[in-house]
Amino acid sequence: MKNVLTIAGSDSCGGAGIQADLKTFCAHGVYGMSVITAVTAQNTQGVLAVQDIAEDIIAQQIQAIFEDIEVAATKIGMVSQAATIKIIAEQLKKYQASLIVVDPVMVSKSGYKLLQPNAEQALIHELLPLATVVTPNIPEAEVITGMKITDAKDMENAAAKIKSTGCSGVLIKGGHLAGDATDLYYDGCEYTYLPQSRIETKNTHGTGCTLSSAIAANLGRGLPVLAAIMKAKQYITMAIEHSFSIGHGVGPTHHLYELYQKAGFQDIE
Repeated sequence: MKNVLTIAGSDSCGGAGIQADLKTFCAHGVYGMSVITAVTAQNTQGVLAVQDIAEDIIAQQIQAIFEDIEVAATKIGMVSQAATIKIIAEQLKKYQASLIVVDPVMVSKSGYKLLQPNAEQALIHELLPLATVVTPNIPEAEVITGMKITDAKDMENAAAKIKSTGCSGVLIKGGHLAGDATDLYYDGCEYTYLPQSRIETKNTHGTGCTLSSAIAANLGRGLPVLAAIMKAKQYITMAIEHSFSIGHGVGPTHHLYELYQKAGFQDIE
C-alpha cells in the first residue's frame, strides 16, 4: 500500500479539507496521512471561524512524517498565511518531496476567505513551482493570473500563465463557466479538454479538495499525470452523483459510495 500525505485545513463538518482527503485516500486504496495547517469551525451553511496552526508545529508535523515514513505523493490544500506557505515549501524541498498536487484553496463556497490576500504571492512563488499539478477553479485561476476567464480560450491563456510559474502541469476546473463542467489540462505542450456533463445538485461541498486528493492518490499509485487526472474525474463525478444532505446548506459528496455499496449498506442519498 502506498502512503499519501495531505497538508490542509480541518473541516469540522467532514465534507472538505483533511477529512475529505482522508476519505478519498481510503476510497483509492492508499494509506492517508495528514499535516493540519488550520482548524476551521464550519458546517454546511458556511465557515464560522478559522484558527491557524503555528508554523513550527506545521514544520514538525511534516518532519515527523518524512523522517519515518515513505511518502508516495503529497496534496496541499488550505494554507492561509504566508508564513505557513513558506515553511511548507521549505520542508518539502528539504525532504525532496515529489508528486505534489497543489489545490490553491482561496475562498469557501459560502464566500469566506481561506487564503489571506497578502499570502497570494507566497502561494504563487513558493508552492506552485513545486507542483506536479496545480488544480485551480476559475475564480482561483483569475486571482493567480490577474486575468478574467470567460471561455475556453481564456482558460488556455490562463493555464499557460500558471504553467510559467514553474509547475509541471495545470488543471483548470471549468465548473464556474456556463454549460458543461469542462476542465482543461495543460502540460506545457498540449491542451487537453476533459468534458463532463453538469450534475444538478446543491451538494458539492469539498469537490475541489476531493478531486485534488484523488489525483494525488492516483499519482502515488504510479499512474501517469493525465491518467491520474482522468481517473480522479471519474471518481469525483461518482461522488457528486451520489452526494447527499446532512444539514441545512451545501451537503458533501459521497466519498465512500462504492465501499458502502460493497459492504451492503443502503444508499444514503
